[in-house]
Amino acid sequence: MTKSSSKNMNVPSIAIVGVGAMGSVYAGLFAEAGYQTSVVDLWQEHITAIGKTGLHLEGASGDRVIGGITAVHQIADLGPIDLYVIATKANGVGGAAAEIAKVMQPDSLVLTIQNGLGAGERIAQYMPTDNVLLGVAEGFGASIKGPGHIHHNAMRQIRIGEMDGGMTDRLVWVESLWQAAGFKATAFADIHQLVWEKFICNVMCSAPSVAFDCTIGELFNDEDRRIVALGCMLEAYEIGLAKKIAFSFDDAVAYGVKFAADMPNASPSMRLDHLAGKRSEIDAINGMVPVLGREMGIKTPYNDTLVALVRAREASFA
Repeated sequence: MTKSSSKNMNVPSIAIVGVGAMGSVYAGLFAEAGYQTSVVDLWQEHITAIGKTGLHLEGASGDRVIGGITAVHQIADLGPIDLYVIATKANGVGGAAAEIAKVMQPDSLVLTIQNGLGAGERIAQYMPTDNVLLGVAEGFGASIKGPGHIHHNAMRQIRIGEMDGGMTDRLVWVESLWQAAGFKATAFADIHQLVWEKFICNVMCSAPSVAFDCTIGELFNDEDRRIVALGCMLEAYEIGLAKKIAFSFDDAVAYGVKFAADMPNASPSMRLDHLAGKRSEIDAINGMVPVLGREMGIKTPYNDTLVALVRAREASFA
């Protein structure tokens, strides 16, 4: 699908690759909108439950069981797909892209939505990125209650854009799909600005919440913890400025403080992973700051320290 073309179809086919909490919400609302919706995941019990009895979705968007979703373990088991949505964690993006590359049609689109940086680059290892879009989920919250059962806490906005910028017909088409399914979705000409604005907030909250084992509100209510969190964020912000990211604000501290104030009871996914004894997305979030800092000649002592701490803890996980 070229950038200047847009699809005009009554029933698009969409595959969600990686149906944890957020991917399941995407799939549920797409199915309710009447789209041909498929889900792909290695979690056997979850896929089996969705295929047999439907997806039980409760919370912000209502309480119901949604049927009609094709649930499989392998991408190769699906027919032609118009839009693949990669909703895995960061460390699953490459594997998903590798499998999609084997079966996607020339006009298929891939939209990847993850925390942190580097999703587009991971995909580029397995396919040309001409048909790849980037997405940012903001103000979402969801949790897994059990196989086939998802609690939907909140839903603010989905932002999407072309990897190399600009507004295109196909980008507007994808935006319309999300909007028609009940999402507040917006296409942006400069998605990298939005990716970075979320990234610095993720950096601010993620590893610090693990280090101090606390919610975002508890992180910012303690002066010493707050200094560490903002120190992590400001290192990422300095790198973004050096990379010519066009941030929408000049006062990064005020931006970060407001972000934290809007969700005091939230725990970042990195902390939730550690509470569950699972490895996190540290490499794509705080772990990216030292990597980029070395490339740009910028020191990152706050993130160096917290990344080492998180990785040391994860070394003991199964």
